[in-house]
Amino acid sequence: MDNAGNELDQSILRALNVVKDPEIPAVSIIELGMVERVQVEEERILIELLPTFLGCPALEMIQSSVEEQLRYLDLEQSAEVRFIYDPPWTSDRISEKGRTHLKEFGIAPAPERVEETGVWKVDCPYCGSPYTSLENIFGPTACRSLLYCRACRNPFEAMKPVSSLL
Repeated sequence: MDNAGNELDQSILRALNVVKDPEIPAVSIIELGMVERVQVEEERILIELLPTFLGCPALEMIQSSVEEQLRYLDLEQSAEVRFIYDPPWTSDRISEKGRTHLKEFGIAPAPERVEETGVWKVDCPYCGSPYTSLENIFGPTACRSLLYCRACRNPFEAMKPVSSLL
């Protein structure tokens, strides 16, 4: 790809990094690992995104935000943004930067490992303690659960672990 193509690719990635998940405004869709593919062609640009959960109510808002950011780039090509379901999104797609931003926002990132029994543990995003307990698997959104830290006594949310191996 020529330099102009590389510059365009970088501009598109910067624009996508501005788009936040409306339900978690601390992380971008890039940091969440939702961007599966950016295909730049002569006539069009195709952006394929992975939803974190089926039925996520924020998908339409995310798509609109991506389209808006692409309009700011004043592209010569038409742009198409679509959600795909293969491969499925998994929580291990969240970048290290995304995991850090989640913690800063008070949400524990999904654990990197789930026991064979299905039990999972996360550290408290406030104090870092491993002494936490799952209070409710159903959180305020489909992708989060409610937990409690026994050390600092704060309730907090955690991203649910999603694996293609479950």
